[in-house]
Amino acid sequence: MLVDLHIHSVFSDGDMAIPEIIDLYGQRGFGAIAITDHVCESQTLIGGFARAFNLSVTPNSFDFYHDLIESENERAKKLYGMMVIPGVELSKNSIRNDRSAHILALGIQKYISADGSIREICDSIHAQGGIAIAAHPVNTRVSEKQTYSLWNHRDDFAKYFDAWEVASGKHIFSEVMSSELPIVANSDLHRRHQLE
Repeated sequence: MLVDLHIHSVFSDGDMAIPEIIDLYGQRGFGAIAITDHVCESQTLIGGFARAFNLSVTPNSFDFYHDLIESENERAKKLYGMMVIPGVELSKNSIRNDRSAHILALGIQKYISADGSIREICDSIHAQGGIAIAAHPVNTRVSEKQTYSLWNHRDDFAKYFDAWEVASGKHIFSEVMSSELPIVANSDLHRRHQLE
């Protein structure tokens, strides 16, 4: 079964509406996907910028976002036999890459803030019966924003996560691959061409 658990829509920094994403993946035979738009911190300059430019799901938009995913899940089941999982990517961004961390929250029903600690965020995900995944946790060694705080502190954080991304798009994280941590490979899709 083909599965992708890290996909962005126009609710954050993706370029496709959720129905377009459903059709793109459904027509390619995927069995399950998760829509995981960013939830950015509200108390930081970077998070405030993202919220101001509608690049983040907020407490005010979460219910509409979640309901749309649930509605599209029904359509995806009927048309493609595909499951669509509601989720978010809790984004803790810092000017310093070694302080940035992104956490996928899959299967949640209620808004979770990115303002808490890593432990508080993961506890909130698990309290809803959700799955916590460390997103792109290592340095991809290319000129793009990096989020490797989780990897640098993996001994402290490993117990809070259900899985760690071993691949994000075209990047394969050999460090994660050779670890004994539970792993998952995702696309981190933002643009249609990433899947074509």
